[in-house]
Amino acid sequence: MEGGWPVEGGVLLYLTVSLLLPGRGDTFTINCSGFDRNGVDPAAFQAAFDRKVFRPVVNYSIPTHVNISFTLSAILEVNAQLQLLTSFLWVNLMWDNPFIRWNPEECVSLKKLTVSAENLWLPDIFILESMDVDQAPPGLTAFVNSEGRMKYDRPVRVTSICSLDIFYFPFDQQNCTLTFSSFLYTVDSMLLGMDKEVWEITDTSRNLIQTQGEWELLGINKATPKMLVGSNLYDQIMFYVAIRCRPSPYVINLLVPSGFLVAIDALSFYLPAESENRAPFKMTLLLGYNVFLLMMNDFLPAIGTPLISVYFALCLSLMVVSLLETIFITYLLHLATTQPPPMPQWLHSLLLCCTSPMKCCPTAPQKRNKGLGLPPAHLPGVKEPVELVGKVSGPREAELNGCPGSTRAQQEEETQRQRLVDLWVKFSHMMDTLLFRLYLLFMATSVVTIVILWNT
Repeated sequence: MEGGWPVEGGVLLYLTVSLLLPGRGDTFTINCSGFDRNGVDPAAFQAAFDRKVFRPVVNYSIPTHVNISFTLSAILEVNAQLQLLTSFLWVNLMWDNPFIRWNPEECVSLKKLTVSAENLWLPDIFILESMDVDQAPPGLTAFVNSEGRMKYDRPVRVTSICSLDIFYFPFDQQNCTLTFSSFLYTVDSMLLGMDKEVWEITDTSRNLIQTQGEWELLGINKATPKMLVGSNLYDQIMFYVAIRCRPSPYVINLLVPSGFLVAIDALSFYLPAESENRAPFKMTLLLGYNVFLLMMNDFLPAIGTPLISVYFALCLSLMVVSLLETIFITYLLHLATTQPPPMPQWLHSLLLCCTSPMKCCPTAPQKRNKGLGLPPAHLPGVKEPVELVGKVSGPREAELNGCPGSTRAQQEEETQRQRLVDLWVKFSHMMDTLLFRLYLLFMATSVVTIVILWNT
């Protein structure tokens, strides 16, 4: 008839309405006759399998309740450069299917079956932070009990976005999120819940997670916010996964060798300042430290500025300053032993305050430095200042040389020059001692900081 429904369309409409509307009592109860002789009959479940394209509810105004839980079995990689967390999860989904029910007493006491997941309706649950296609293996099965409760487990390798804070690397703690939601069903059609408590998920994950990896699980928390997309409201469950990096490999491979090199550079201050081997020794250490940093560059995060990079930069800077200070002191000692310049008044006052705090007071002009009476420096391996410029000729020797009139003037000139040499040598040794103490302070501060960060 013109304008009427085609025969195929009428049949399809009838089947659709018959699937959606409530049926008779035997529609929701599977006939188990023959299970005791021939095993499970696939034809008994065929009516339920034909409904897999539709959400399994009797009344479409009632949302499907899906319970979600997971087990974190491995933390495969934390990519600080791309801000990605790669983990391996066992995702567990549970919901009710009112079209698959049977009486265990009539079915040889059968209370649970495994059914191929391809024959069932599966909720479209995904992880919002996931940056990779779900690569779950095919041919998975689901458990179904006599009350129609479905349980579907699937392994998932998840590469998710995670905002990583690497400042305290390798003592950092990260908090990544895994948000489970549906991309098709709104809150009118699907509601999410949990069949396990968060502490159960945490304990199970800690027992199964790979303990030999670089990261360890601290805890898992949850939140249940709603997601509004346009005019559609979606239900979701957000899990906060707190993980911590195991710092032992980095402490052994990075911090300990760096500390040894810095300690050796600090001990090089016990070499005499006048020694010609001190500067080459420090240059060799500086070169070795640069080679060490180049070799360990692959262990450090490629982006950002972690605290350990600041520590390495300070160590390198301190070694450079140590080498420059050695060069400066060598120059001062050479200048003092050849042609010592007059010492500025402020520098002389500072030197007097550092060597004799009780005598720190305004002093006379530089020409009267000879009356200050600063003692010569005595450090391990340092020659006496007198030996640096030679001994002063006595009056009897001057008279024998035929210069009796200039004996006292020459003696005073040599004495003043010797005191000036003593001042510059004293200043050089004071600078050397100051940098050595800074070295010790830096090493002590570094050790205390590492211990505090490791324990917290």
